[in-house]
Amino acid sequence: MAYEINQTLPRSFGRLKNGESTTFLLALQLRGVLASLLPRYGLLISFLVLWQVSSTRGWVNPAVFPPLNVILSTLWTNLANGALLDDIAISLQRAGTAFAFAVVIGIPLGLFMGQFRLVEQALDPILQLFRQTSALALYPVFILLLGLGETSKIFVIFWATLFPVLLATISGVKEVDQKLIEMARTYGAGPLTVFRRVILPASVPAIFVGLRLSATTALLLLIAAEMIGANKGIGFQVMNAQYNFQIPLMFAAILLLAFLGLAANALLVLLQRRLCRWSQPSR
Repeated sequence: MAYEINQTLPRSFGRLKNGESTTFLLALQLRGVLASLLPRYGLLISFLVLWQVSSTRGWVNPAVFPPLNVILSTLWTNLANGALLDDIAISLQRAGTAFAFAVVIGIPLGLFMGQFRLVEQALDPILQLFRQTSALALYPVFILLLGLGETSKIFVIFWATLFPVLLATISGVKEVDQKLIEMARTYGAGPLTVFRRVILPASVPAIFVGLRLSATTALLLLIAAEMIGANKGIGFQVMNAQYNFQIPLMFAAILLLAFLGLAANALLVLLQRRLCRWSQPSR
């Protein structure tokens, strides 16, 4: 009896291995993917599933919290028919212009202030005062000075995005190892060479931290800027949908903003990895 079982098992195992090897390998791959995703995205996936189930089952009011499939369908429909494309272009233009001005002004000013202590001490009090003043609180002032047009909207976004870049750049310069600077000077490097070869490369990781914070801030302020005196833009669509009780469209616009923020952050992370390979931890 035992001999017959031992003779049967190898043949059965061989048939299973030959007939279901592809399915078995796919199951292993799926298990590996889930094992890598669940620790990082498990809570987010659980939240989305809970939203979908609670809305479809009536645990929450679906008129206030529509199911995710309805929101995604509304988003796809408005993207496919071009209803949101103009709003995306206008919003990206506003946020991108303000972000570009913040980078062009904030990084050079931060590099300058970080190297000269007297300049930093002279400018730091007024910078801290401006930084602690909410850009939204100053928005009416910007409207009085610049009007309700594009200039005031771009300027309020620029005002909020400037300080993360500026302060991160100053911090990055101040945290450069002084021993590296002294060593470069010992080997005869001049001030320009020290700045170009030592200070600037060592400051780049901190600068990118400020850039990522500024990109997020630009999208946050974009909503507030487009909710006042605008007739185009994603923020305007959020408010307009809320006024007209088009709740799926409102959530679709909010979800679109989240996707744009994730895309901007991923782009900056990719750029940082390419420019700062030396600072990446070895695996």
